[in-house]
Amino acid sequence: MKKDNYFLVIPASGIGQRMNSDIPKQYLNLENGLTIIDQCLQVLLEIESISGFVIAVDKKDTHFKSSIYSSHSKLISIVNGGKERFHSVLNALNSLNEIAKPNDWILVHDSVRPCIKKNDIDKLIEEVSDDDAGGILSTKVFDTLKQKDTDGLVSTIDRTRLHLAQTPQMFRFGILKKAIEKVIELNMHITDESEAIEFLGYSIKIVNGSSSNIKITTQEDISLANYLLRES
Repeated sequence: MKKDNYFLVIPASGIGQRMNSDIPKQYLNLENGLTIIDQCLQVLLEIESISGFVIAVDKKDTHFKSSIYSSHSKLISIVNGGKERFHSVLNALNSLNEIAKPNDWILVHDSVRPCIKKNDIDKLIEEVSDDDAGGILSTKVFDTLKQKDTDGLVSTIDRTRLHLAQTPQMFRFGILKKAIEKVIELNMHITDESEAIEFLGYSIKIVNGSSSNIKITTQEDISLANYLLRES
């Protein structure tokens, strides 16, 4: 029986307004000399089962062509990013229409999570590959959570069943494409791929990841990422 293929999608069209930088945050340099996006790709492309990847960048992007991975043998295409992250992901999926089968796997990874560990990706693939739909990396919530209502009243949220979603998020090509198309058709807004999958009625697997798999949002996060990469 022919094995399923694995494809990587990197939505990288964000401009990083909160960084106060002249260039998008995914192209900022880490202290190891790599840009944030190249650090992501360095780890992800160590996964032998990934047969190819697609990058979605802003249509005015002039930075990715300087990436050390811009002419990588596994690069399938560079597509235009969309208005929202899920539009960018759909554009990337559309570029795989002639290549990917419905049951093939798509791993979607944030371009600004440079501390992703190969072991966590391996674990995600191992634990999710027999699932009908897919799953995500996440970490459990350990801090006490408070909720404030419109009247200013504060209550404590039960954290025992809460998880913080990370990437990669891994889903079947056909299901993920259908889910995002449905979200767009209904003019919904989602913040990650798993939300679209859940909307179609699928349950997703949760795979415990590492708390070090942080998302770069502020300048302080870059300092933390540099520390975590030094210690890894």
